[in-house]
Amino acid sequence: MKTQEKTLSVCFVCPKAYGLFDSAVKTSYGGAEVDLYMLATELAKDPAFSISFITADYGQPAEQVRENVRLLTGLNFAQNPLRSAWRLWRTLKKADAQFYMLETASPGVLLVSAFCRLHRRLFLYRTAHRYECDGTYQAQHPILGRFFTRVLRRAACVFVQNQEDQEQLRKTAGVDSVVMPNGQRLTESAVAARRFILWVGRSADFKHPERFLQLAEQFPQEQFVMVCRQAFGDRDYEHLRQQAEAIANLQFFPDVDFFEVGRFFAGAKVFVNTSDAEGFPNTFIQAAAAGTAILSWQVNPDQFLTRYQCGLACGGTMERLVQGLAFLLEGQRYLEIGRNGLGYVRRHHEISVLAGQYKKILRDLAGAAGSRDGAI
Repeated sequence: MKTQEKTLSVCFVCPKAYGLFDSAVKTSYGGAEVDLYMLATELAKDPAFSISFITADYGQPAEQVRENVRLLTGLNFAQNPLRSAWRLWRTLKKADAQFYMLETASPGVLLVSAFCRLHRRLFLYRTAHRYECDGTYQAQHPILGRFFTRVLRRAACVFVQNQEDQEQLRKTAGVDSVVMPNGQRLTESAVAARRFILWVGRSADFKHPERFLQLAEQFPQEQFVMVCRQAFGDRDYEHLRQQAEAIANLQFFPDVDFFEVGRFFAGAKVFVNTSDAEGFPNTFIQAAAAGTAILSWQVNPDQFLTRYQCGLACGGTMERLVQGLAFLLEGQRYLEIGRNGLGYVRRHHEISVLAGQYKKILRDLAGAAGSRDGAI
């Protein structure tokens, strides 16, 4: 007789992710929120895993279930930071999970790690950006960064998005990690005419959306589309929007739901990323899944754009970005390169496959912890 598998409980802490569970609520989510949403909802399909998810207060019920995930309201950005931290602490206790997982460096990482140490739970962290791995974050935040590094060293497991980040994290912080690509639900893309050049993202400083405006002005004969959600705390967003709307061959969309943005990728000739640095952008996966060629200002994790011939990385100059777009457009080269990207993403970024790898790691960690002290 087969022994029933023991249920493992995992709590994800990601304040800005609520809008992914409820599209009626507009939140400033980015790649980290998408990562954890995809993983949480995929794990929740397995009855051997009990999944909870702590988000910020957007006026929703204190507790509800969506997509088999127990959603808990854990903090309020409008509250005093100390009061908000206390509320989060109480919600962590309410979740009562064996594992707690976060992505994106913040003071909340320290708080959740402290909770796990005090209550003998396992703390997991997934890096969201290259800057968390190469020492940039620690240099920009000397005190918080020092504690952040200590937290990573004590974590039960640290996940990174690519091999370059793994090497950098070991070099700068002495932290071993597991490479786990970003995952998404991959479906057959609807066939659409390729009509425009696309940019998708938040208006965060490091993404430099203004570079896309400059690129559009260099190609007046092409149509450009910009899907740009306002980043949390961005006070210059309206100025960016006004600049974009003044460009005749550019359409600006301020707020498109994550699950609706696929139609933009499907209609794009080329997707453009203008960031100085990232981990592994989810928009790269979305573009490749739609068979859309990628043109990157600089970001090229593990050199995958060139290795799999699904896009171009331009070395961080506007001159090369312009040249790169001209090259992709000439003779419709973007079509073949887009097909290469589609093959790549199907082999490396299917969330159901990646979730299976996470499950094995979680079971191994739980078994090791249980053998040590019987706590899990």
